[in-house]
Amino acid sequence: MRDAAPVPWSLDARLQADAVGIADLPLSRILVMKDANFPWLLLVPRIAAASDILDLSAADQARLMGEIARVAGALKTLTRCDRLNIAALGNVVAQLHVHVIARRRDDIAWPRPVWNHAPPLAYDAPALARFIAALRAAADLG
Repeated sequence: MRDAAPVPWSLDARLQADAVGIADLPLSRILVMKDANFPWLLLVPRIAAASDILDLSAADQARLMGEIARVAGALKTLTRCDRLNIAALGNVVAQLHVHVIARRRDDIAWPRPVWNHAPPLAYDAPALARFIAALRAAADLG
């Protein structure tokens, strides 16, 4: 009997539709959510079939935590936010992805979670380009 071929990694279609890819770290793809209401990033480990952090090897779990800290630190520096929300929920999209959201006491959802609070606000193209460029510089993404 033959071993099954490994399943190649691909980004979930919903994440692809809701976010813009900006860079790849050694483990994760970084995306910006298409919602200008909140500075909101996703890190998606490029490991096929991973739906929970526990699905990663111990080394990849540590690598993911380092990547989260790197990106979250850059986002906090850029936004001067009051609070960072960091979560891996997966209730709607099963593919493992980690939300990193900069929150301010004056944002439209404070102090409630951002999910389903208001319709997504589209970025204008120049604002999104500036945000991505600043994030790349702050996180040393090249």
